[in-house]
Amino acid sequence: MSVMIPTVLSIAGSDPSGGAGIQADIKAISANGAYAMAVITALTAQNTRGVTAVELVAPAFVRAQLQALFADVRIDAVKIGMLGSADIVLTLAELLAQWRAGGATAPIVLDPVMVAKGGDRLLTAAATTALREQLLPLAEVLTPNLPEAAALLERPEPELTAGADGRAAMLELAAGLQALGARQVLLKGGHLGAGDSPDYLALAGGGEWLEGPRHATGNTHGTGCTLSSALAARLARGEELPTAARQAKAYVAGAIAGADALGIGSGHGPTHHFFALWASMRPGLDTVGYGESKKMSR
Repeated sequence: MSVMIPTVLSIAGSDPSGGAGIQADIKAISANGAYAMAVITALTAQNTRGVTAVELVAPAFVRAQLQALFADVRIDAVKIGMLGSADIVLTLAELLAQWRAGGATAPIVLDPVMVAKGGDRLLTAAATTALREQLLPLAEVLTPNLPEAAALLERPEPELTAGADGRAAMLELAAGLQALGARQVLLKGGHLGAGDSPDYLALAGGGEWLEGPRHATGNTHGTGCTLSSALAARLARGEELPTAARQAKAYVAGAIAGADALGIGSGHGPTHHFFALWASMRPGLDTVGYGESKKMSR
């Protein structure tokens, strides 16, 4: 009797440098024990230094991709990333609502990709409104960073610092997102600055802090994509959200700790999605462990 492998569908844009978007999603889903599928919403021209061009996929073709999968393939979790336009957001919301009405219960993880690492805007104002009103209520988990949380709430980006003040601001943002309609929120604290890198998991009636070290590296391209995809894979495997969130954060911490071993590009390089697998294949050569970071010459 064969074992049913969990499946995850990523709906996002393509990053040809391989560090973010669909490419990062497929790697992170695979590394966390699930079978990855992809619906492409946008093509980007980008590298580790920034985005130079974006070509959005026609909403009708996004629809065709989704309908082809819904008609044939079992989907155990959905991760949503870069969408780019209000028309794509509305198309996706319509199809997911129909999918839900048809009896689908797979969890949806929504990563509201709005701004690239280098500051490039990836979601229009109209698309942000559509995402807030139409797509956010369909998701089981919302995974914004702090600037994205402020944008969704239509607030100025807060001046955030490490320590108690920064954590208090995170709690306020998480509560605001839940009041907006988000069921559960994994709010990423990477923008807090120096010190550790806490995330906050807001649940119905409470929440918990997910603690983690801050690694001394500039190679963090695609960490948001990677975290949300790892979370979706863990949920597809049947883990409860708190456990899945802890495991996903630990995975990303290991991927960041091993990032310098890759030596990709001259800007914000990618994280090492296969740090654990490559370590088992070639111990000590291709990766480092969860708790340390090694700088290698390029």
